[in-house]
Amino acid sequence: MSEGSLKGKTALVTGAAQGIGKAIGHRLAREGAVVAACDLNLPLAEATVQEIRNSGAKAKAYLLNVTDAEEVVRVVEEAAKEFGRIDILVNNAGITKDALLLRMEEGAWDAVLSVNLKGTFLLSKACARLMIKQRFGRIVNISSVSGQRGNAGQSNYAASKAGIIGFTKSLSQELGARGVTVNAVAPGFIQTAMTEGLPQEIKDSYLKQIPLGRLGTPEDIAGAVAFLCSEDGAYISGEILGVNGGMY
Repeated sequence: MSEGSLKGKTALVTGAAQGIGKAIGHRLAREGAVVAACDLNLPLAEATVQEIRNSGAKAKAYLLNVTDAEEVVRVVEEAAKEFGRIDILVNNAGITKDALLLRMEEGAWDAVLSVNLKGTFLLSKACARLMIKQRFGRIVNISSVSGQRGNAGQSNYAASKAGIIGFTKSLSQELGARGVTVNAVAPGFIQTAMTEGLPQEIKDSYLKQIPLGRLGTPEDIAGAVAFLCSEDGAYISGEILGVNGGMY
């Protein structure tokens, strides 16, 4: 994949203010894409956008609650009007509210499924309408190794990420004939603000499960996303790309 492979493309990335979403925004911009950086934290999203602009690329920040259907449609329409089209959608926005099942409150279940799974549904539906008309599109959903193998204390998170896998495979069959690919990237344990707060003994237990012997970086995930959005990934659809250091 050559640098600048996404020149002329517009990418909408959710959860783009920090962590994996921020790295994805930077990588897609480096490959030549214009980036619509969407997040609930607008100041942080604007800071990310400024960094992208400082690198010479074009980007704009949008305040977005991915669980609000009307807001999703409005932001997608605004971005499409601003940049002329949306070629790439990266559904990265996600949250965790971990607890063992017997201690998990219903609100924690609903919140995680709403952001992680419903948000993916709403954004994909809104962007797919545009992509079908263009007869071109790349949708990349961020799942998780937890959605593939489960993880104690994360039944809500794992269910939402497993749901994304089924959603990805189904949507790829619906949109393929219109020139739209739909894939998912399933990260393993990645160095983010979320994992930084974990006790060292938990981090050590994770490392023992990873054959490559290190946590992943947001840039590892961003590289996989960029590949799936590029021409090198044009004949890949309905796939789940594990980026987990060999742990699964």
